[in-house]
Amino acid sequence: MITSNIIKKVKLRLIKMHYESKVGHIGGCLSVVDSILVLFHNIIDTNDTFILSKGHAAGALYVSLWSIGKIEESDLTTFHRDNTLLGGHPSSNTKLDILFGTGSLGHGLSLSCGVALGWKLQNKKGFVYCMTSDGEWQEGSTWEALIFACHNRLDNLVVLIDHNKIQGFGSTSEIASMDPLWDKIKSFDIDSFVIDGHNIDEINSALSNRYTKKPKIIFLKTIKGNGISFMQNKVEWHYLPLTDDLYMKAKSQLESQ
Repeated sequence: MITSNIIKKVKLRLIKMHYESKVGHIGGCLSVVDSILVLFHNIIDTNDTFILSKGHAAGALYVSLWSIGKIEESDLTTFHRDNTLLGGHPSSNTKLDILFGTGSLGHGLSLSCGVALGWKLQNKKGFVYCMTSDGEWQEGSTWEALIFACHNRLDNLVVLIDHNKIQGFGSTSEIASMDPLWDKIKSFDIDSFVIDGHNIDEINSALSNRYTKKPKIIFLKTIKGNGISFMQNKVEWHYLPLTDDLYMKAKSQLESQ
């Protein structure tokens, strides 16, 4: 089961991995890592699968897999380097249970729907969990996938939406506002929940209620750069790598929590 000590350890390893590789996308990793950790430690079993549609949060996926022993410490040191298994966006890898390469936002939910339908046709037990960003709900393909999921009553599909309100070039309200997104989606034939995406108990409760008769969508109200004061709600931390000084500041803040 997930604990606060595991969460702190994983977040510290996350920022160290990004710092050593001089890679950005830290802010978006910090908005989803809590929910991914709850999934991997408390919910997902051998019958389930996880698809990270929000591919630029690959760092959060890798350190979560590391926390359950799927990735070695030595692998993390190769993040985003030549000949690595751990690219800046996930590549398909059967060893790591990563079914698809993702990163081009908007197709992860479609892939998840295909897997979920295939499993239903085979009477295969298990759930497909798909993590999307709120920005990719501006993509038409995401809405087509939602229509498909509802029409086929994919009750083995659980969609998580990282609702941090910031995308690559600004806030979602500035780029193409659909606020609040859950009001647009709840009219579909789904079971939906709006929760604090950094509250472990709320995340665990929402994910534990698996056996419904409809597709399930969980809106995670999150903060980009959560836990690090100079990153929180700042669009630039979609991109920036950590300098030496900022790494030490971020490390100190996480250690004190």
